[in-house]
Amino acid sequence: MRSYKEILNKITSSFIANPQVISAYGLNVGQTFDEQFSLVSIENIIFNVVAGVIYTLETFFVQHKKDVTEQLYNQKSGRLPWYRSMALKFQYGFDLMEDSDKFDNAGATAEQISSSKIIKYSAVNNSVTPGEIVIKIATEINDVLSPVTAEQKDAVEAYFEEVKWAGTEITILNYLPDRLFLNLKIFRDPLVLDENGNSILNGGNPVEKAIKEFMKELPFNGELILAHLVDKLQSVEGVLIPELIEASSSWIDATVDDYGMPTVIDVKRIPISGYYEIENFENIVYVV
Repeated sequence: MRSYKEILNKITSSFIANPQVISAYGLNVGQTFDEQFSLVSIENIIFNVVAGVIYTLETFFVQHKKDVTEQLYNQKSGRLPWYRSMALKFQYGFDLMEDSDKFDNAGATAEQISSSKIIKYSAVNNSVTPGEIVIKIATEINDVLSPVTAEQKDAVEAYFEEVKWAGTEITILNYLPDRLFLNLKIFRDPLVLDENGNSILNGGNPVEKAIKEFMKELPFNGELILAHLVDKLQSVEGVLIPELIEASSSWIDATVDDYGMPTVIDVKRIPISGYYEIENFENIVYVV
């Protein structure tokens, strides 16, 4: 897709290359549009408006194509994306219509329907066991990713028993988030950050804020890439060198229904639960 600047340059370049325009305005061949027209000229204003309209339309077209492609892809029953789509369509407290994979919403309000869709995040993968797929799910409570309740999970499992393809075994993962432990040494600019990493000018801790932003930017079941985390920290004002000494994580051990011992992340890792939670920021040291 073209950028706004590319569209504007195309318009202005064509304009000043037109022989009639060159003659009418007395333009100098070889000079750019910006060199011959001021920012407040009527020509510049019109072209900016036109470029903005074209850019907006192209954005709509690209998004429409993406939406249609995604819907067609998800509609192919039995594929992994279809199972994810079905998970997000689940409605807690509603029953399926007879001989259908659609819920009976007769008499329900829009608010009731919206509230019943408790699964906000889902990811589907093939299991190591042939004929089995794993569906990871999570809801959102106060803008924080969380597992659904045990009763809600029972309903989800019953739902998939109804809609799944015959012969397919399904495992629902509804875990608490994987715990992420970070050991960092931050070489700081003492003119910008104090010894505790707080911004001298604005207050607050920009390093911790950047880490939280990075975690929120990760897609559900997305791969945590340590190099990208370092890149994020490198962009923080006042951070001269971010040194990631060690990163590790732990997840729910299904055999004991509790977290196991943390293991070191070498380069990257996909969370077992589908999402991470920063345990704490106690192992971040700020040095000069």
